[in-house]
Amino acid sequence: MTWATGLGRVAVVGVEGSGSYGLGLARFLRRHDVAVLEVARPPRKGQRRLQGKSDPVDAEHAARQVLAGAGAVTPKTGEGSVEAIRLLKVARDTAVTAHSQAMITLKATLVTASDALRAELEPRTDFALVTACAELAVTGELADPEVAMRHALRALARRWLALHEEIKLHTRQLKTLTNKTAPALVATFGIGFDSAAELLCAAGDNTARVRSEAAYAKLCGACPIPASSGKTTRHRLNRGGNRQANAALFRIVVVRLRWHPPTIAYAQRRTAEGLSKREIIRCLKRYVAREVFRLLPAPAATPAQSLQAA
Repeated sequence: MTWATGLGRVAVVGVEGSGSYGLGLARFLRRHDVAVLEVARPPRKGQRRLQGKSDPVDAEHAARQVLAGAGAVTPKTGEGSVEAIRLLKVARDTAVTAHSQAMITLKATLVTASDALRAELEPRTDFALVTACAELAVTGELADPEVAMRHALRALARRWLALHEEIKLHTRQLKTLTNKTAPALVATFGIGFDSAAELLCAAGDNTARVRSEAAYAKLCGACPIPASSGKTTRHRLNRGGNRQANAALFRIVVVRLRWHPPTIAYAQRRTAEGLSKREIIRCLKRYVAREVFRLLPAPAATPAQSLQAA
């Protein structure tokens, strides 16, 4: 900051990776009333190959992006309840992944157990299987494969049970915080707490950085991409944007196609017009993105802004 102000008045700073390694720098600059823009890294196949890579080269590229106003966007502040939701979601999602992996590993290990042990455990349901494995007695030398098998099954089962309790805790916390942050969004038909949390994380705490519902749809990868040529007018699927948010929109659409009468009627009408199911889902995702944008909470005041107001 001292170096930058020594060069003159600082109008704006472009930061690459303001949501990860550059987050601390972006927060520091905002606390000192400096505008921050997120800049994209140089394209690997273009400028980096022809001009090389170094810290000064990357810094100049970031500065040129900010000056040109090309590709520079307002980054997430990461200082409100949506950031807390993101962190809780990270903890829950990783626990769910490990939870599934523990069950898969347990069943794969059980396949190689003795016939007597398999006959005792395999007919059980998943939860009964885990409970029985967690209570297996382990006596004898671990050099014996039978003893080692019981030890491994018990360890995997207890890991699964521990992760099961951890997931339930994260789920309760995430539901509470999501309902508190965006009650209207969670109350909307087909939007569960998990999908709502993902869509909130895509927008960030400072929702004003998303200038329109069309911009939010593009952020979620739900805007149609023109692919017309000559007399043919068509649009193709957008494979960009936030893929997790796009998956959340897809889950919402699937639920509404099954249970939401207006959505069912829309799908029937568009099918009669000749659209495929994939095209109908793409259209519905765009409509849901528009609806979600209108239900996003107002931008939250950052701690620095709250302190200034006090």
